[in-house]
Amino acid sequence: MTAPKEKSPTKLATMLDAIGRISPKLRQNSGTAESERWIPKESIELLEEAGVFRAAVPERFGGLDLSAAEQASVLTEIARSCGSTGWVASVWMSSAWIVSLYPDKAQEEIFANGSVRVSGGFTPTGTMKATDGGYILNGTWRFNTGVRGAEWNICAAMVETPDGGHEELFAVVPISEVSVADDWDTFGAAGTGSVTSSVRDVFVPAHRVVDGSVYDASTGDRWNEKVNGRNYNLTSYILATCAPVYIGLAKAALDLFTERLPGKKITYTEWTDQSRHPYTWVQLATAANKIAACEALQRTWLESMQGAEDAGEKMTVEAKAAVRGQVGYVVQTAKEAAEILYNISSASTISRSNAFQRAYRDIVALSLHGLLTPVSSLEAHGRVLLGLEPGTDYI
Repeated sequence: MTAPKEKSPTKLATMLDAIGRISPKLRQNSGTAESERWIPKESIELLEEAGVFRAAVPERFGGLDLSAAEQASVLTEIARSCGSTGWVASVWMSSAWIVSLYPDKAQEEIFANGSVRVSGGFTPTGTMKATDGGYILNGTWRFNTGVRGAEWNICAAMVETPDGGHEELFAVVPISEVSVADDWDTFGAAGTGSVTSSVRDVFVPAHRVVDGSVYDASTGDRWNEKVNGRNYNLTSYILATCAPVYIGLAKAALDLFTERLPGKKITYTEWTDQSRHPYTWVQLATAANKIAACEALQRTWLESMQGAEDAGEKMTVEAKAAVRGQVGYVVQTAKEAAEILYNISSASTISRSNAFQRAYRDIVALSLHGLLTPVSSLEAHGRVLLGLEPGTDYI
């Protein structure tokens, strides 16, 4: 009788195995990332070798075409090793996916090597002026995560329409056209290098510009316009690829706390081993369950997004608002999990040599991100639950 063949590992399993192998080095490099305010070249090369920068690239260009859920799994494990590296990876990965919403000519240009790092954002602090064959772009953008190591950058800008109004457009430019400041100096997420970038009088061909239809993946002139499976709602997708970083950081806090716990005394008490104290058990379990709850809620919105996309349907306002609210709740809850462990840690935790304090500061700092801050996200969700308008276009 012939023995059954073993299944080949999936693309996701192969990548997660690779990340597991490089995880100790990413973790070791996290202190350097913080002190240099940018992730080390070695960490970028390790992520490249693991295939991370191919994750969101379509298969036709040599990419892995991972789903949003698979991307989330990858980003969680990277952030578990280094929060700053996880955040940069999430931006590069999600921005590469955004390129799949551009016309074929742009995709062929940007995805030429199968692996690509794209930075940028959707705050329209630039201006564009129509010209023959495209636009002239000018502008300055703050908090541009990943721009220091990107190959391309997405620039959001306003253009005046023929009727005197204004329209938001999104241009992709090669990084050689982008000037980068040295103004990132923060108490948390320091290694993300989220500096200010600017562009001056750069010509952008029309095929590398899309309009607001990008938000619901309705852009045209592309091979995958009618292909179900990856044309996610943009804001929901961005939220879904940011949230894993918070979960990964909370997991890092749990890992780092439990590693140092056995045999650790509770100073100025008779307890010679904190791991034997009942309060430690309760708080540790509370933190672990908060993280597990975050992962369960994450599965809910990922299934909602993927289900709609597989069916070729656009997400409803209610579904999009739920994603934003649930992600905001996860940001809040993941931060609470890390804080619970921080509050029962010893005073030595504040030492720069202790990796726990870095994970804690990273999650606190990132919880202030405008799109992910819990209060604004929960507000939008609550408004829609009451039948009101969400009060924001970013759902």
